[in-house]
Amino acid sequence: MSLRPDLTGIESMDQCRHTLEQHNWNIEGLLGWGYYFIMLPFRFTYYTLLDIFRFALRFIRPDPRSRVTDPVGDIISFIHMFEEKYGRIHPVFYQGTYSQALNDAKRELRFLLVYLHGDDHQDTDEFCRNTLCVPEVITLINTRMLFWACSTNKPEGYRVSQALRENTYPFLAVIMLKDRRMTVVGRLEGLIQADDLINQLMFIMDANQTYLVSERLEREERNQTQVLRQQQDEAYLASLRADQEKERKKKEEREMKKRKEEEVQQQKLAEERRRQTLQEEKERKSECLPPEPHPDDPDSVKIIFKLPNDSRVERRFHFTQSLTVIHDFLFSLKESPEKFQIEANFPRRVLPCLPTEEWPNPPTLQEAGLSHTEVLFVQDLTDD
Repeated sequence: MSLRPDLTGIESMDQCRHTLEQHNWNIEGLLGWGYYFIMLPFRFTYYTLLDIFRFALRFIRPDPRSRVTDPVGDIISFIHMFEEKYGRIHPVFYQGTYSQALNDAKRELRFLLVYLHGDDHQDTDEFCRNTLCVPEVITLINTRMLFWACSTNKPEGYRVSQALRENTYPFLAVIMLKDRRMTVVGRLEGLIQADDLINQLMFIMDANQTYLVSERLEREERNQTQVLRQQQDEAYLASLRADQEKERKKKEEREMKKRKEEEVQQQKLAEERRRQTLQEEKERKSECLPPEPHPDDPDSVKIIFKLPNDSRVERRFHFTQSLTVIHDFLFSLKESPEKFQIEANFPRRVLPCLPTEEWPNPPTLQEAGLSHTEVLFVQDLTDD
């Protein structure tokens, strides 16, 4: 029995024979095959001349179907026409362009059955009513394939017709992903009965199922490799982000430590400058103090100062001197606090030694009511 590679998609005759053996050597179409091979040279010559004629005719009168402007509209229009004429019981039509159907079949690893509808062909009506719309055919197509169809009178159908180069109608082509590209693995041309169509489609699918299985395994392996690579990349990025976060925190800690050290250093420098300024101010006050009166001076005042550290300091002043002199004297002492006030006991009061709003000009010792001998207390105000 002679086998058609373009029907089965099998290039090896041994493999083709093996597939037929699996199908119990169904040879109902033997006479049809013999007629096909006898007529093949004549058909080849006829369609070659017809193609040449059509090619020349396109230069004289371009076919208006060659301009595809609304491919989806062509598909929808054909489906509506088909249902109006043959009813709604039919295989599920793919409602998209031929290119979209190819892409979906490739992505889903499914067989794509293409039907080119010849409106004016004598066998079209019988094929649609008695073959394509038979429940067994519908079930096979809907469960095993994507089904794309269009009339060759529509620009989209005509464009696909030019690509598939059918010889007669009805025309069916089985397309699948084979060797990484979408390939026609079976062509069914001319009127065919429902049982024969089912057998032919099953034969084509069974003969080429191994390619889809192989592609599914390769795709799954590629997907697993991609997932593994993605997981590795994500793990690397997570590790990198963790390292970057650690480095960022370390950098922040180093910067914070540096800022604290700089602040401490600045505080030390400020404190040193403050002490230096205070010492200079003490020395200046000490140098500006008037000389201490003689003990025999009748206008002199002997004052005993009790300091906050319980030590005592004694010095004489003149009755006519301002209380500010007392303050300057105490301020110039090394053991005196930085800020202080001077208090008298009888009566207990704070002496206005520094200018205020109430006492813009501090009084003299005499005006402050001090006697020849006084004990004054120095109150530390530094913390206040």
